[in-house]
Amino acid sequence: MGTDGARALLERAATLTLQTGNLLNWGCQRKKCPATPSEEVRDCIQKTLTEWSSKIGPDLNQEIVEVLECSVAQAIEKINPEERDELKVSAKLFLVGSHSSSIGDAVDLACSSLGVTQLDSVIIAPPPVEDGTSLSLEYLQPYWQELEHLVQNKKIVAIGTSDLDKTLLEQLYLWAQVKPSSNQVNLASCCVMPPDLTAFAKEFDIQLLTHNDPKELLCEASFQEVLQESIQNTKAHEWIPLWLLRYSVIVKSRGIIKSKGYIIQAKRNVS
Repeated sequence: MGTDGARALLERAATLTLQTGNLLNWGCQRKKCPATPSEEVRDCIQKTLTEWSSKIGPDLNQEIVEVLECSVAQAIEKINPEERDELKVSAKLFLVGSHSSSIGDAVDLACSSLGVTQLDSVIIAPPPVEDGTSLSLEYLQPYWQELEHLVQNKKIVAIGTSDLDKTLLEQLYLWAQVKPSSNQVNLASCCVMPPDLTAFAKEFDIQLLTHNDPKELLCEASFQEVLQESIQNTKAHEWIPLWLLRYSVIVKSRGIIKSKGYIIQAKRNVS
């Protein structure tokens, strides 16, 4: 049945949640290292969809499921509660659509997937601003308020930002109730940390981290393309990605990555 069954399920669902599970365990990634973070995401989505669709039997495709969960059972790895204190669970959340309410869904799904009640840190990458528009505090505020709510409800310990310059980081710091604990800087755009940003971060105990993620890790067109490649003849154009969350579980004492994966949610737009 395979692809036919998966296609039938996709045509009836309203929401798709895709979980890669622990990439370090099931060889989701290519043998060679992906050249870019975007290639890694596409690769993982394609392999998860292909593996999942191959398991769909004729009895399963008769179901009408509002929220379709796409994962590979053997790849899902929950954290042993007895080991939880020894591990740091971090996530970076890339919002594709401008729905701040998606943040709570993403954190809940990450906690559920990993078998934990709380994430140690979440860095937010808000949706890209329109061409010709600069990132502003007003644009960031609804997303940050949602993160603050999750900190207050003990779903997240610390929250951070991505690609803010000194001026915007200072504005956010002064306005926010829950202060940013970190700010990621893309070294592709600046080879050396800006001195004013470094000084401000040091003064207010904000950790400066580096990353090489593109502004848009998973765009709508790319998601639809990989969906079409994985499950042929599906109505891929109807599916719109909402957010993508990348998580990592690190052993604190040794600094090694124990688990890494992606969770993606998309909705079907049939209007």
